[in-house]
Amino acid sequence: MGDGAGVGPEIIMKALRDEAVYDACVPLVIGDAALLDRAGRIVGADLRVRAVSGPTEAGGEYGVVDCLDLALLPADLPFGQISAKAGNAAYRYLEKAIRLANGGELDAICTAPLNKEALHKGGHLYPGHTEILASLTGTEDYAMMLSAPRLKVIHVTTHIGIIDAIRSIQPDRVYEVIRLADETLKKAGYAKPRIAVCGINPHAGENGLFGYGEEEEKVVPAVERARREGIEAVGPLPADTLFFRATRGDFDIVVAMYHDQGHGPIKVLGLDAGVNITVGLPIIRTSVDHGTAFDIAGKGVADEASLKEALRQAVELAPKRAGR
Repeated sequence: MGDGAGVGPEIIMKALRDEAVYDACVPLVIGDAALLDRAGRIVGADLRVRAVSGPTEAGGEYGVVDCLDLALLPADLPFGQISAKAGNAAYRYLEKAIRLANGGELDAICTAPLNKEALHKGGHLYPGHTEILASLTGTEDYAMMLSAPRLKVIHVTTHIGIIDAIRSIQPDRVYEVIRLADETLKKAGYAKPRIAVCGINPHAGENGLFGYGEEEEKVVPAVERARREGIEAVGPLPADTLFFRATRGDFDIVVAMYHDQGHGPIKVLGLDAGVNITVGLPIIRTSVDHGTAFDIAGKGVADEASLKEALRQAVELAPKRAGR
């Protein structure tokens, strides 16, 4: 359910008004039933929230929102405010989902947004969802991938400052992300994914004119290693033109070096279009590509389109059960 003080409960209730969601899967919300019920009234959703004790009780009945109710938050939790309780609850919801998915009781996890400051105030010092998922599944090699209709981007570094990001970009990590991109797209049906790798500096350093040789030191060895292994990777390429080329269809996925280099182009395409997927995990996890939107939380105006797309992709990537 994400942070209960944000738009998570509202976009969940809006998304579950769509009967197509129930045609595709059996949705189960892990969160707080009382907050979902309140959010349903706010958005005018004619849905009944039913508290259940586990996934086997989820009936997949349209009009009923099954909630594995952890009952961690007061029903009158203020919207739009940083709350240590809400930050802790967001962690506990995810922790529960991961435990169930690891045990084979869930086929996929789709996450509503959490607030990093609230998460930290709640005692959980992670940069975000991705790092929690990696930690609780014992995953060492993972990456954040953003997927939009005309662009896919996978990140070498994510939620760290730009100076720390440049320090963290190393050939082994760049190679690993290229490999994860190739592996992920092959699983999705791409025979030979075309992978473009961003430079770090303007114009990808322009042969040493900009920067201090970061491309030659950190990126080139990784691309060469990948190519030796038969991966169709090219780069480093200038980011200022690369994303246009990718949306034109020249490449299947772009490897971005740091957070804003990859997130900016995706979000220009529309906040409702992007989906966040953690690759390299032993379980399927997708997420909205927007934050808790505290400024509009509780007003009933949050757009559920990104959540519906994240749900669609979770279903698409999840292992299929017999009869569904």
